[in-house]
Amino acid sequence: MAKLISSLFMVLVLSYLSNRVDGKVPSKETLENVDRKLKLLNKPAVKSIQSEDGDIIDCVDIHKQPAFDHPALRNHVIQMRPSFDLQEDNLSIKKESSKQVVTQTWQRSGSCPEGTVPIRRMRRQDLLRATSLEQFGRKPPQVFFPSNRTNQGDGSFSYINKTKATLGPNLNRSIRKFYCQLPNAFRVQSLLTTTGTSAFLLTLGYNYIGAKGEINVWNPNVASPDDYSTAQIWMKGGPGDDFESLESGWVVNPKLYGDKRTRFFAYWTTDAYKKTGCFDLTCSGFVQTSRDFALGGAIDSWSSKSGRQYYITVGIYMDPKTSNWWLKYADDITVGYWPAGSLMFYLNHSSTLVQWGGEVYSPNVFKTPHTKTAMGSGEFARGLFGNACYINNVRIVDYSLSLKYPEWVDTWSDEDYCYSAYNYIERYGVYPVIYFGGPGQNHLCP
Repeated sequence: MAKLISSLFMVLVLSYLSNRVDGKVPSKETLENVDRKLKLLNKPAVKSIQSEDGDIIDCVDIHKQPAFDHPALRNHVIQMRPSFDLQEDNLSIKKESSKQVVTQTWQRSGSCPEGTVPIRRMRRQDLLRATSLEQFGRKPPQVFFPSNRTNQGDGSFSYINKTKATLGPNLNRSIRKFYCQLPNAFRVQSLLTTTGTSAFLLTLGYNYIGAKGEINVWNPNVASPDDYSTAQIWMKGGPGDDFESLESGWVVNPKLYGDKRTRFFAYWTTDAYKKTGCFDLTCSGFVQTSRDFALGGAIDSWSSKSGRQYYITVGIYMDPKTSNWWLKYADDITVGYWPAGSLMFYLNHSSTLVQWGGEVYSPNVFKTPHTKTAMGSGEFARGLFGNACYINNVRIVDYSLSLKYPEWVDTWSDEDYCYSAYNYIERYGVYPVIYFGGPGQNHLCP
């Protein structure tokens, strides 16, 4: 009996220590706080699915999902489907046969029953990897840095309501208050600020109620456990130092997910990443309606250089009748929505800026040595199809409820020698394709 007790004790100790990736033993108080947080995050499951990639997907009653822990959503009535139909323009690019639509790994192991939604289970080690429990599932606060247009031109950014807006270096915190008192056209630059370094296509000048794109899927190198790399769409609105943003695409984020798999994600914030919002369902807010797709679920295939190219179609659309912003995967799967009428102010009406591209977060961006975390495929944008990451069929939606190519676009890159963006036009009469990415540290980005 004593030998059995000793063996059980050793198993518990090893399990306890394995919860820390850095080998440090968390305190009893920390573990108690973590376990309380887990009880809030992990709702009782009607069914659980063990995915072959190690994830556990809990099928949770749709009415008991984490969204309804938010005080503003306590009496929320779920909208099960959008009230609108979108019309594609007549010049849409036909899908190439070499591109493959991808699914999620967990789907091979089972499915959730009607009336439930799939939620990736959080574990103790997931929370212990976070900087703090308060920061779990969130992007770091935004940073301010010098930025560069990547298109050739006269230095002006783009047309805003038929007026050119010239943008200089990003502003530091000491003059942000003055900056936000300027006309809207000159607030754009702070809206471009992210939590790391980025390269993307953007449009502004109108009120947008939707955007979509076919995002080429890769599995980029992420050099540090604290780094992450995304390919995504952003819908933004509000003042530069306190903007609101809805985001989705794919991400490699070891700190959040505990591995380097490419995963489908969603993100939101109402205060420029300061205290609100999160990835996926790691906080309350996003209302999931689909039983087929899990936020944070691993994507089962990704592209290879000069080989088969995979993509996911991501769309974010506001329902003009309810102000709910719907997240769609592919053209016919509605994952769920952000209830802007309850959570947001600026995006309760529309978005004023849309971005398509990539972001790399690392403590070692804008520094020497630079991070080696890659964006996209790890190749610069001018590598083009089969080498560089791209977003095809870029579209916006206005109040006509029609999908169309934006009237005004431009590219933006924060560290052009580390990561680049290139809006490529193959031939006349075909819409451009935005290519972006890069290796991070190289001989031009030391």
